[in-house]
Amino acid sequence: MSLPLLFGANIDPTWKTPEEPERLARHVEDAGLDLITIQDHPYQKDFFDTWTLISYLAARTRTVTFVPAVASLPLRPPAMLAKAAASLDLLTSGRLRLGLGAGAFWEAIDAMGGPLRGKREAVDALDEAITVIRGMWSGERSFRFTGQHYQVKGVHPGPQPGTSLSIWLGSYGPRMLALTGARADGWLPSSSFLPPDRLGEAVTRLNTAAADAGRDPAQLRKVYNLNGIISPVTGTDPFQGSVRQWADQIITAAADHGMNGFVYWPGDDHERQIDLFAQEVIPLVREALPHTPTQP
Repeated sequence: MSLPLLFGANIDPTWKTPEEPERLARHVEDAGLDLITIQDHPYQKDFFDTWTLISYLAARTRTVTFVPAVASLPLRPPAMLAKAAASLDLLTSGRLRLGLGAGAFWEAIDAMGGPLRGKREAVDALDEAITVIRGMWSGERSFRFTGQHYQVKGVHPGPQPGTSLSIWLGSYGPRMLALTGARADGWLPSSSFLPPDRLGEAVTRLNTAAADAGRDPAQLRKVYNLNGIISPVTGTDPFQGSVRQWADQIITAAADHGMNGFVYWPGDDHERQIDLFAQEVIPLVREALPHTPTQP
């Protein structure tokens, strides 16, 4: 693996206990993890707006990087999303990665006034959005783009973000994986939708698309969202079991499939589970992969 291993934890953007996301964010940072992911479902009545929450939490932390997992493109126009991401990147000294998705839960998106797209349209729109976002980050004096879904008419891009701001796509199907390998900087799948026994096939599609586009697959950030519980009981399902089982499954995903980032989504008892992940699982992984570069 050419990229350093990254580890993180997910925080749900729930607002009924408004102080909980900040408390958990501080806990994740104190545990020494690299990333905090926050899911983006603006139509969910129990959730804060993810972008507002990330901005708030970034101002109350110092070292941890934030990732929307993943930003709902149909409800976030790409030119504005690019400007917001570049702004937050500069304000946080590079502690943002732009997780981006084509969209899901289309009836809910439609209910909020967003476009109602089929699968093919959604991938096409995402492809166009990547062009718009990169144009908005280019530092060029003027940028124009005319697509089927998005048009930018001589906008003056700015601010220009730092080099660490990158686009990570949540993708699963063949066209989405091809787009990710060809055009994105990273990949952000979840074990609940892509279990370990299907991971190898997806990585092969991703790497092939990257190589066909003249890119080095080893330079793609590949972050696996791990949904489950760490427990004393030996489990039979992926990421449901002992510390040793968790470590072994992560080691396999890294060594056999080139995954280079892992984000824990605890099913319950968040603070204790995050501590188990940070203090017991991660050291076993690093011990087994001693030649993997560490995060600076």
